[in-house]
Amino acid sequence: MSNYEFVSTNVNEILEELTSSYEKYSGQQLLPASPETLVLRWVADVIIQQRVITNYTGNQNIPSRAGGKNLDALAELFYLKKRPDPKPSVCTMRFYLSAIRGTSILIPAGTRVSDNAGALVWATEKDIYVLPGEEYGEVGASCQTSGIIGNGYLPGQITTLIDIFSYYERCENLTISDGGADSPSDAEFYEQLRASMNAYSDAGSVGGYVYFATSASSEIADVRVTSPQPGHINIYALMKDGTLPSAEVKLAIYEACSAKTVRPIGDYVTVADAEMVEYDIYMTYYLNRFSTESAAVIESAVNRAVGEYIAWQSAGIGRDVNPSELHKRVMNAGVKRVDIEFPLFTPLIGDGETVPQVAKLRELTVINGGYEDE
Repeated sequence: MSNYEFVSTNVNEILEELTSSYEKYSGQQLLPASPETLVLRWVADVIIQQRVITNYTGNQNIPSRAGGKNLDALAELFYLKKRPDPKPSVCTMRFYLSAIRGTSILIPAGTRVSDNAGALVWATEKDIYVLPGEEYGEVGASCQTSGIIGNGYLPGQITTLIDIFSYYERCENLTISDGGADSPSDAEFYEQLRASMNAYSDAGSVGGYVYFATSASSEIADVRVTSPQPGHINIYALMKDGTLPSAEVKLAIYEACSAKTVRPIGDYVTVADAEMVEYDIYMTYYLNRFSTESAAVIESAVNRAVGEYIAWQSAGIGRDVNPSELHKRVMNAGVKRVDIEFPLFTPLIGDGETVPQVAKLRELTVINGGYEDE
């Protein structure tokens, strides 16, 4: 968002005011080469610098334009109060014993494990016991490095135990590590501050549920809330990469929206998955024979435009499959024309009592049709 100008920084206006004032009180007309004119230009430069500082200071008192520590200070005016800290990714670990025991074996909280490459470390979140007669125990573990860096480790990729305990044989993660989130940027934090004002309602408002669901992870791009019947609340979320949330993220959303200070006592909250609607891209683009850009440059721009369209198409719940958006982006890449066979325009469900929908790419075919005359 552009900054608001509280005071003018137009150098000509300031010079005119200074020159007019000097001539009025001195009774002398200033010429461009006069020494006094050079002095006034220096004075104008100082005034402009001070006005720039004034404008900057004024804008840093407006939440939509503030940034960094200034935005953090303004958070006190909102419900949220504080920029969320980065969150670690989590997964479920299973620890196997070398032999079934007749007594309980403790796996203490804080037991550390690492991935196969030794890049990151996870630690168990609580004490668990492998009971007599059982072969293994399961417990949640959180990454010791906060942020999205710990996301995406597939089952069986976290298998190295750091803190050995009695009768240990092996371990593995049963779920994909997920739920890690970086601290929000200024733009993301401002949107969270605005949304947090809905949290003042304790009547189960849509905006309130959206705010608390989004607060579960800064990687959540969109949230929809429906109530198919009185007292039943369904929450649907979409991640920034266009995928549905993992089990860990859905659990975090459920816990955030089910707290006693959030959920009205008569609401039954469910976190569900949106319906994925697949679409194909099959398009041919043609180049202008007399274009000043090379075919390689235009091809790279087209591929980038298609990639940006795919990300845009899957970035919102209920966003219609819209070939016009694809056409616009590809044309802006510098082609002469584009022939799009698929996708066809397909309206998707975003709000209402039914399950909302999200577009998902199935097949991608982009053909360079070569040169054409104008």
